[in-house]
Amino acid sequence: MSNKHVDIDTVNYIAKLSKLKFTEEEATKLAGEFEAILGHFETIDKVDLSDININEFDDVNTEFRKDIPKVFEDKKKLMQNVKSLRDGAIEVPKIIE
Repeated sequence: MSNKHVDIDTVNYIAKLSKLKFTEEEATKLAGEFEAILGHFETIDKVDLSDININEFDDVNTEFRKDIPKVFEDKKKLMQNVKSLRDGAIEVPKIIE
């Protein structure tokens, strides 16, 4: 790769958005791993796909199951791992500041 896309500051910024904390060593390692991943994307971008016919795969089965709503009867089992309920709804912590 010609220039670096991900530095330690970028890793720390992403970590802050994700509410994660990394040591300096972990951030350095992650920056290198992110760079490697982006390098793979750059390699993929260079592949010539002009001879690929995208309509060739139209016969693939694209049928999905019907989305039919069902009532879940066992509410106790459904809520057994919920930490907090309020008025019958699952209460989750605020994640957006």
